[in-house]
Amino acid sequence: MPRLLKSARLAAIGGGAATVGYWTVLLSEVMVARRVIGTTDERPPRADGVYGVDLGGTPVRLLVLGDSAAVGYGMQRADLTPPALLGIGLSHVLGQPVDVRSQAVVGAQTHDLREQVNIGIEHRPDLVLIIIGANDVTHRVPSYVSSRLLSATVKRLRDSGAEVVVGTCPDLGTVRPIPQPLRWVARRKSRSLARRQTIATVREGGRAVSLGGLLGPVFAEMADIMFGEDRFHPSATGYANMVSVLVPSLAASWRERHRDYAVPHSLGHQDTMSLVEAAERAGRRDGTEVTPEGRWATTILRRRRA
Repeated sequence: MPRLLKSARLAAIGGGAATVGYWTVLLSEVMVARRVIGTTDERPPRADGVYGVDLGGTPVRLLVLGDSAAVGYGMQRADLTPPALLGIGLSHVLGQPVDVRSQAVVGAQTHDLREQVNIGIEHRPDLVLIIIGANDVTHRVPSYVSSRLLSATVKRLRDSGAEVVVGTCPDLGTVRPIPQPLRWVARRKSRSLARRQTIATVREGGRAVSLGGLLGPVFAEMADIMFGEDRFHPSATGYANMVSVLVPSLAASWRERHRDYAVPHSLGHQDTMSLVEAAERAGRRDGTEVTPEGRWATTILRRRRA
């Protein structure tokens, strides 16, 4: 938010009367949004551990990286956070234990992933989930910079032998405390970053899942249920809804790695197209997974919770 504030001031100085009026409104809305959303030092309890121990076998090691959406900001119970929900859901789908380790940090930007990987790589992950981007948008980090940093992170993890799934930047246009026209600007920036993240991820052999409005129409139409008390971060139901489209992609990555085709590893119809076309489609259809397919890309619309 501070950099959006600076942007509004600079634009007001350099423009004509109409531009000054527009950016004055935008500036006031930034201030209103900051007061409404507020800040806190509260952190959810950690959910690291092995899930599905009773299933037996060698645990699949899952590393979670990213920002507050990956942490589960706002949750008071560990079992309601995304890392726990991922461990529970993935162990159920795979039929084997999942050892979850989270290095995600509230307020993280894409440049923070390097340090998260430095620590998390000790977990020797088989699977890695990354959710990042919202703070890059609010801090006005150029999307090409963010996507380049993400590309380097995915490459490093892939080179280490891990399968990588990226939940792309959520659509900040669904956040009600952000008024118009600031919400329109936030939507345009976050959607643009999500497309670049998709391309960067898939080019390095990872899978990208478009979170959009943290699954778009569902969050927009059911905001009272999907958002938490601050109206900015998801509620327990919202996090569960987000995780529900990430678990199938993580499971598909694991099964394809082991060529376990005895159990169906995809949900929904698959289409093959250029990577750029796939990224554009994912940007229009929240919950779409984009997977590398040689020089092309495959899109799959993952099922969502009702």
